[in-house]
Amino acid sequence: MNKILAVIRREFIERVRTKAFIIGTLLVPVLFTVMAVLPELLSRQESRTRGIVILDAVSGDLGRRIEAALAAQRFGPESLPRYAVRVIPAGGRAAVLQDSLVPLIGRREAGPAPPDGILILTDSAVMTGKLSYLGSDVTSFRNRNVLERTLEPLLRDERLTRLHADSVLKLAANVRLNLDTKKITEGRLTGESGETSFLLAYVVDMFMYISLLLYGVQIMGSVIEEKSSKIVEVLISSLSPFELLLGKVVGVGAVGLLQLGIWSGTGFYVSSMIAGRNATAVGPEAVEAAFSMPAIGPDLVVVILVFFLLGFFLYSGLYAAIGSMCSTQQEAQQTATPVTMTIVIGMISMFSLINEPSGTLARTLSFIPFFTPLVVPVRYAVTPLPLSEVLLAVAVMLLGILGVVWVGARVYRVGILSYGKKPNLRELWRWVRTS
Repeated sequence: MNKILAVIRREFIERVRTKAFIIGTLLVPVLFTVMAVLPELLSRQESRTRGIVILDAVSGDLGRRIEAALAAQRFGPESLPRYAVRVIPAGGRAAVLQDSLVPLIGRREAGPAPPDGILILTDSAVMTGKLSYLGSDVTSFRNRNVLERTLEPLLRDERLTRLHADSVLKLAANVRLNLDTKKITEGRLTGESGETSFLLAYVVDMFMYISLLLYGVQIMGSVIEEKSSKIVEVLISSLSPFELLLGKVVGVGAVGLLQLGIWSGTGFYVSSMIAGRNATAVGPEAVEAAFSMPAIGPDLVVVILVFFLLGFFLYSGLYAAIGSMCSTQQEAQQTATPVTMTIVIGMISMFSLINEPSGTLARTLSFIPFFTPLVVPVRYAVTPLPLSEVLLAVAVMLLGILGVVWVGARVYRVGILSYGKKPNLRELWRWVRTS
C-alpha cells in the first residue's frame, strides 16, 4: 500500500507543481467569468451614430414615417441618436441611385460622416416584407434587430392601409407573438429560459468532453514516456505493474478532480451571483438578463465531479493499456482513435439529448458505460434525474470500470515491458489470457 501511495504522490505533485497546471487552473475561472460578464457589458456599448440613406421608391409617405421612426431611436446614457437618416426620392431610379451610393458606404474619404447603409423601399418589397439593406455594418446583429423591430409595424400598417383595413383591424394585426419560455424542474418554476438551459447543457457537455480527453491522454503520454526512457524497468523491480498502473491512475485522477473542483466551484459562484442580480433586474436591465448565464446548482456540480471521476477511471484504463502497447506518441495517437471517437460520439449525442432528455435513446446511452459519463451530466443539466436513475448509472459505470481495468491491467502488465512491433488483436488476446 505504501508503494501505491508513493506513486500517487509522485504523479500528483509532479503535475500540480507545473506552470501549466497553475496557469490552466487560474486561467479557466478567469475566462469563465469574462465570458459570463463581458457579452452583457459589450451589448450595452455603442460607439457612434449610424448613417442610413433611404431610397424611397414607394408611393405615399412611408419613407418619411420610417425616417421619423429611425430618428427617434436613442442609445447610451446620454440618449444619443442611433441613426442619422437621409431620404432620397428614387421613383424609378432606385437601381441607378444604388450604384452611385454603394462606393460611398463606410468610406472615410467620402466625407466626415459617410453613410453606413442603404435601405431600399419599393412597392413590391413593402407587400412581400422583404426589404433590401446594403451596408458595411450588416454583421451587427443588434443593428439588424433594431431595424427589423422598427420597420416591421410600419410595413404591416402600410400593407393594411393598401388593403383598406380599418383602424381596429390594424391595431389587432400589430400585436406580435412573443413566446416566453420558462423551465420547470421537479414541479418548480426555475425562471430559466430555453436558451439558458441549452447553454448550460452545451457547457457541461464540452466540459466533460475536454476533461476526459485531456486527462486520458495525459495517462497515455505518461506511460509512453516512462516506457521509452526505460524508467519503468526500474519501477517494476520495486512494485507490480498493477500497483504502478493504479497509482498512476489515482494520482492523475486526483489532479483532474482538484482542477475540475476549482473550475466547477468558480462556475457555481459566478452563475449564482449573476442569477441573483438578474432576479432583481427591472426595466432595460431585465431585458439584458434574458441573455445571462444560467445558475449552476450544487447538485449539478456533484454530478459532474462524480461522473468525471468514474469516466476518468474507465478511459484512463483504456489509454494506459494503449500507451503500454506503443513506443511513440504518434503510434499511440493512431491506436487510440477508436477510444477518442467513442468520447466524440458521446459528446455529439448532446443534441439529441437536449430534445428528448427522458427519451429511449437518452436512457439507453445513460447505461452504456462508455457514454454514461458524458450523457448523464448533460441530461441532469437539462432536467434533474431521479436519484434512483443516477445511482443505477453509477452502478453501471462501476461494473464497466471493473471490466475495463481487468482487461487493461493484463495488457499493461505485458505491454509495459514489450518493445518493437505493435501487437495485433491475436497477440493482445493472448496477453489477456496468459497474464
